[in-house]
Amino acid sequence: MKSKKLKIFLIIVGIIVLLSFFITIMENRLSPGKVAIVNVKGIIVESKSIIDEIKQYRKDPSVKAIVLRVESPGGAVVPSQEIFEEIKRTIKSKPVVVSMGSIAASGGYYISCPATKIVANPGTLTGSIGVLIEIPNIKGLLDKIGVKAEVIKSGKYKDITSPLKPLKADEKEILQKLIQDIHEQFVNAVAEGRKIPIKNVKKIADGRAFTGVEAKQLGLVDEIGDLDHAIQIAAQLGKIKGEPEIVTKKRPLLIDILKGDMGSLIRKFIPYMGAYYLYFPQTQN
Repeated sequence: MKSKKLKIFLIIVGIIVLLSFFITIMENRLSPGKVAIVNVKGIIVESKSIIDEIKQYRKDPSVKAIVLRVESPGGAVVPSQEIFEEIKRTIKSKPVVVSMGSIAASGGYYISCPATKIVANPGTLTGSIGVLIEIPNIKGLLDKIGVKAEVIKSGKYKDITSPLKPLKADEKEILQKLIQDIHEQFVNAVAEGRKIPIKNVKKIADGRAFTGVEAKQLGLVDEIGDLDHAIQIAAQLGKIKGEPEIVTKKRPLLIDILKGDMGSLIRKFIPYMGAYYLYFPQTQN
């Protein structure tokens, strides 16, 4: 009796699997083509989740084009560079169109520049081609409360970014050279991605931000438009006839976030010391 029930159960499971497989095939055949939307929001502190998502859509034959929706002031240097490289790989097999939201500056622009097309809203803040290192100096505060720190180090410059002391002239010079090297990498990436002469990029690579309209005039973006406009461009580039089917990653549940990379989540609120492609609005004193 138990054997008979098991057989019936296995048959039902088999039918469900076959039906699911058949429905998936029919949906893919009936769909004119899919445009996938990958969202990049907030400060860029890691690259793996974004790269994995782009890879997934790159390898999916039913996805004809990808829209990268960027809503970011930038972030850490290396994650920005890694996403840049993944987009370069992806555009060899299918178009990637960037749709810029309110802000796509510094590292947010870095990851955008190799895309097939860049679409910005008129009021988007973008550009901000530059790099910075911020080192807080809390020595004065410690002196006021009577706390003295002792540092034991293996080399003269091992504590160069320590907040326990002011920067010396030779230390500033070392960090400035480091910053300049990373800045040149940004300039070269923009020149490569946007097909703009390096000398022209250098003229505007002083950290300033531009509106979408200004960025178009400078050749930093291709078109002015919203997300829907970017989707339509992606569909055309992907040779989709008719209205494209939109696919995007579902928002993770709280349990998924807790099971995931908590380190990356924490770093969004407590950034580590390092170089950043990050936009900071200037304020008047």
